[in-house]
Amino acid sequence: MKIIAIINPKGGSGKSTLSTQIAGYFASKGHKVMLGDADNQQSSKYWLTQRPKTLPLIRTWEYQADLVLTAKPPPDITRLVIDTPGALDGWRLKEVVARADVVIVPILPSAFDVQATKAFLTTLSNLTKDQHTRVAVIGNRIDARTISGDKLKLFLNSLDIAVIGFLRDTQYYLHMVEHGLSMFDISPSKVEKDLIQWESICSYLDNL
Repeated sequence: MKIIAIINPKGGSGKSTLSTQIAGYFASKGHKVMLGDADNQQSSKYWLTQRPKTLPLIRTWEYQADLVLTAKPPPDITRLVIDTPGALDGWRLKEVVARADVVIVPILPSAFDVQATKAFLTTLSNLTKDQHTRVAVIGNRIDARTISGDKLKLFLNSLDIAVIGFLRDTQYYLHMVEHGLSMFDISPSKVEKDLIQWESICSYLDNL
């Protein structure tokens, strides 16, 4: 089993969107997937309740937020995706990072998000220095036509951390939440531009 934790210290960075999309991708590839939601808003859990039964099954993982990784998933699970709460720090952060195979950090194109995430990435680097855990970054809600989008790309490309993709801000993500869908559950012709952006992310996930 591989554990993928989606972490960012700031709320509203797109953790739940990424968590559901990544879980949807794994399910579409035939993995036995569980999606854990430790975020207070329970957005990922809501997404699961809306998911049609005709789609590949993604099971929910129930646990206490303070004991995020003590409950063991069933032995047949091959991928566990964890949507973590904002402001995850201290021993809770250390515990999640130690158990995860990869930590994915979404970053928004704003000066506040960049500054907060820069410090957080330093913390992650220290926590994973002698561990197997990989760290990867995704630029989220990027508008290539804006100066802030260009600055975020420059910042991410300056990091000594894997940058595995840049995702645009599109209404499709909001629409899919209401129906329990991922990019990988609908007609490719409808989300062609977005699937192209996901190619590098999916390639990274395939090599866990």
